[in-house]
Amino acid sequence: MKTYTIHQKMSLGEIVSAVPKSADILKNYKIDFCCGGHRSLEEAAYEKGMNPETLIGEINGCQKETNYADTTDFTQLDNEKLIIHIINTHHSYLNEQLPFISRLASAVLRAHGKAHPELYDLYKDFHKLKTELEQHLIKEEAILFPAILSNQEEAKCLLEVQDEHEVAGDILGKLREHSQDYTVPAGGCESYEKLYQLLEALESDIFQHVHLENNILFKRL
Repeated sequence: MKTYTIHQKMSLGEIVSAVPKSADILKNYKIDFCCGGHRSLEEAAYEKGMNPETLIGEINGCQKETNYADTTDFTQLDNEKLIIHIINTHHSYLNEQLPFISRLASAVLRAHGKAHPELYDLYKDFHKLKTELEQHLIKEEAILFPAILSNQEEAKCLLEVQDEHEVAGDILGKLREHSQDYTVPAGGCESYEKLYQLLEALESDIFQHVHLENNILFKRL
């Protein structure tokens, strides 16, 4: 069985690239592996008050349960194939889900905003994220990705995109705070539950999206 040796000094980005299922473990501990993927496992663990060996043990455990034959090794995809995957999987997901979540957030705010004023902050920050992401996807598809594939210099655009990743990560953190880690309050309706489920799924998809770019694609440039 294929396994990787994980050690404390490895960066989070390296670990998730080698063992994709480790992303679920890091998310459970609210450890940022996309924008914060440059940090070592040791550093991230101590920030959470954890013993690094605990994380290593859990990651090694998930390796034993992973069938790598059924897992795409994104580090082995060339730039063109990786970019196609990012567009077809993550960009398509955002283009479909962002408008739907927007409509649902409006409905939930109208129904529950009086009893739960934190929904106003959640609504505002979600739409800030939506606006950021919509222009971000266009910039990647129209400028950055074509430049990468044609070996053009696009250092300024690359830095802008990386900065936008940080902004998105900060807003996702605020959404978690507003929602108490996506905990639906007593009396929340099915739409309320659906909204929080979709926002949490959105967070997970963005983490993977940014990981593929920051920790794999951009590392090659």
